[in-house]
Amino acid sequence: MRLRAGDLIRVISGKDKGKEGTITRVLPATGKVVVEGLNIAIKHQKPRQQANPAAQQESGRIEISMPLHISKVQLIDKDAKNAVTRIGVKLDASGNRVRYAKKSGGVIDNG
Repeated sequence: MRLRAGDLIRVISGKDKGKEGTITRVLPATGKVVVEGLNIAIKHQKPRQQANPAAQQESGRIEISMPLHISKVQLIDKDAKNAVTRIGVKLDASGNRVRYAKKSGGVIDNG
């Protein structure tokens, strides 16, 4: 998978089409990513008694970001006026593998 946690993406299909967000988790085994604030599901949760009152679990309706398939998202390229782009991998001058945006050819920061 060429997407990484911290990448800024745009959803290209589905109920959240056109929305943007940052990836919080990458699930390579299932080919999915979790994007902060997108693909929200509501979980009904009961309060749980804990030995430590500070660790009391929140109860009620809790909103959770559910995973999106990677085919539904694309990376936003800052160099190409915030257009979406595909990602490629190439070797830089020192022989390290780097990700690059295919639309603009610019190197994508890995941090």
